[in-house]
Amino acid sequence: MVSAGEKMGSAGIRIGKLQLAGSAILAPMSGVTDVGMRKIADRFGASLVVSEMVASDDYLAGRYEARLRAEGEGISPHVVQIAGCVPGLMAEAAKLAEASGADVIDINMGCPSKRVNGRLSGSALMRDLDHAVSLIEATVAAVKVPVTVKMRLGWDSSSQNAPELARRAEASGAQMITVHGRTRVQFYTGRADWAAIRAVRAAIAIPLVANGDCASLADARQMLAASGADAVMVGRAAVGRPWLVGMIAGGLRGEAIGEPSVMHRLHAAVEHLESLMTTMGAHSGLRHARKHLAAYAEFAGAASADSRRQRLVTTDDTDEAVSLLESLFLDPPTAWAA
Repeated sequence: MVSAGEKMGSAGIRIGKLQLAGSAILAPMSGVTDVGMRKIADRFGASLVVSEMVASDDYLAGRYEARLRAEGEGISPHVVQIAGCVPGLMAEAAKLAEASGADVIDINMGCPSKRVNGRLSGSALMRDLDHAVSLIEATVAAVKVPVTVKMRLGWDSSSQNAPELARRAEASGAQMITVHGRTRVQFYTGRADWAAIRAVRAAIAIPLVANGDCASLADARQMLAASGADAVMVGRAAVGRPWLVGMIAGGLRGEAIGEPSVMHRLHAAVEHLESLMTTMGAHSGLRHARKHLAAYAEFAGAASADSRRQRLVTTDDTDEAVSLLESLFLDPPTAWAA
């Protein structure tokens, strides 16, 4: 029997009436997948990009950070991920996102952070499936765009209930399920268990996305084969390499797509920095960009001991940051790069 992943992994998946051109998705990562990074990944061929997690109550209250996280101007299709524990607030947040241009609403039931779980959101919802389903039902009923759900395998190794939650989510109208191959208790330790996701494949007919530790085309192929999923989601490996998701999407289609040229990578890094400064202000944007700048520098060949990289992640001068990026990309430390 041919799995859905084997049939669809190269051609792209359908979310409701929305047909994607490929099968590699940029994961939602809080504090990471800002609109600048998503635009770059989208331009380099990612099949889909997902916003940072947006707390439903903060979004409805009009808090600037929440509205900024949900921003998607210039991105199509635009996916907003919302989180919360109150059905009415989730429904209203979904309506607001739809009215603001979202093409898909994703519900976060996988975030492992203590702060999010302390508010009975994220992966804490996997401890109460009835309540989790009530959130899905309320969100689906509130909007006309497709609703998707992202989850983990379960709370811990003794309660891997992702297949049951996925089955009930599909029955409630969800159009796609994403499963990170770890439990909440694992956080990001160890290796994601791609094979464990296959139990979810057996439980649902809607598209399934496998997430966790995908860092290359080879990983993506192994994930699809092990999980039976229809697509892969790329997270931390895309930090400093937002073009990676598009490379994987192209590779799954059978295209030979290599790393972008040095100049294209440099321009992407500078564009990302400028986007953050535009949306957050020069000072805050530059400070927020430091984790991205460190990663761009690493993939330019700079080791942590390189003085230029150290200066890049500590400077408060925008012009100096751009100059250092240019230096690292155009005059890389070949001894380290080797």
